[in-house]
Amino acid sequence: MMKSDAQLRSDVEEELVWDPSVGRGEIGVACKNGVVTLSGQVDSVAQKFAAMRAAERVGGVHAVADELTVHVPFSFKRSDTDIAHAVADALRWDIEVPDDKITARVDDGWVWLDGEVEWDFQRAAAERAVRYLTGVKWVSNNIKISKRPWVPEVRSRIENALKRTAEADAAHIHVDATDGTVRLTGRVRSWAARADAERAAWSAPGVTSVRDELTISA
Repeated sequence: MMKSDAQLRSDVEEELVWDPSVGRGEIGVACKNGVVTLSGQVDSVAQKFAAMRAAERVGGVHAVADELTVHVPFSFKRSDTDIAHAVADALRWDIEVPDDKITARVDDGWVWLDGEVEWDFQRAAAERAVRYLTGVKWVSNNIKISKRPWVPEVRSRIENALKRTAEADAAHIHVDATDGTVRLTGRVRSWAARADAERAAWSAPGVTSVRDELTISA
């Protein structure tokens, strides 16, 4: 049975309070037809992501709109120079990050990452390494995936990977793959299954772009 907007809002609010990593930010929740909008102010990027993940976990949520802003408390503020040094160290110390291929710049606590890497997991690792540093307000990840030889059977490889990791949902996922771009359509039962499908697509050789158009349904 589909939840009413009022029930869904109540469930999301309770999940936000239940998750200690969300903290005590001033978060407003609005719901309409399964779409949840989070608004208000939090103290860190970590809290922002925790709130988003908490909302996604609630049954009946089909999409989450993020309108949260990060306002770093005075005690956590750092100069851009301090943040830049911390970013450089974090990238250098993360074993999954090819730091010699990535450049970073900081402006008023906002971090921009640029460069080109071979795999999406390296791009994600770079963002993860700096996202939760003290004083960081947000991270713009502009790192590109380098072009590699396109493997003709990449579609079948992705479909096989989906059967291994998301067997219950694999039959409802459609894969289109052309010249480095993979498009996922269909429906899955949870945000976790959607993430598994996207991860499987990114793991295929030659993939430089993934268009995740999957929907969440019961």
